[in-house]
Amino acid sequence: MRDISYAGCVAQLFSFLFFLGAEFYLTTMSYDRYVAIWRPLHYETLLGSRVCLHLAAAAWACGFLNALLHTANTFSLPLCQGNALHQFFCEVPQILKLSCSTSYLRELWLLVVPAFLSCICFVFIVLSYVQIFRAVLRIPSQQGRHKAFATCLPHLSVVSFFLSTIMFAHLKPSSISSPSLDLVVSVLYSVVPPAVNPLIYSLRNQELKAALSTLIPGCLVKQ
Repeated sequence: MRDISYAGCVAQLFSFLFFLGAEFYLTTMSYDRYVAIWRPLHYETLLGSRVCLHLAAAAWACGFLNALLHTANTFSLPLCQGNALHQFFCEVPQILKLSCSTSYLRELWLLVVPAFLSCICFVFIVLSYVQIFRAVLRIPSQQGRHKAFATCLPHLSVVSFFLSTIMFAHLKPSSISSPSLDLVVSVLYSVVPPAVNPLIYSLRNQELKAALSTLIPGCLVKQ
């Protein structure tokens, strides 16, 4: 068992919610793919450098505001059920278990509102990808369709996996909750998507593939 200070737990939760929210609010990635595939000739007009900068700034700002509000609301609850979190990091559901507050509406807000906002973002992503897939199916070249699907499907699959696991972690009934299940689900949504993202996007880079093909045989020779 490792100890973390109260201030450290606050900072950890804020950082986690900030980067989590900022990444998920980057649903503009799906809009970027939509414009690139559906309206390629208008790409520079619709998504110029200034527009991309504004979209990224809005995503980071929403992530910061979301983290600030939820962190402040979480730690404003009185904690009187001990100080042991059965988790490897500070997260909202585990902190709420330590609360003896009778403000169920506040606790409900901490769990339901993020899930609702995430669902809105996910619906926007799905609608964008529906339009993308419609455009992809019109591409006459099989190689072109394969390249477009290889670009879109990894992002959609990772987002779907992340959203399903985090909603299960936060909204699952207490009757099926257990420390081991909570730990496994938390690892699935907090560790797996960030670890997989660089891999699935980088392996499509031809320069990286060439570097790996030269690096791995070299390592084998040295062994």
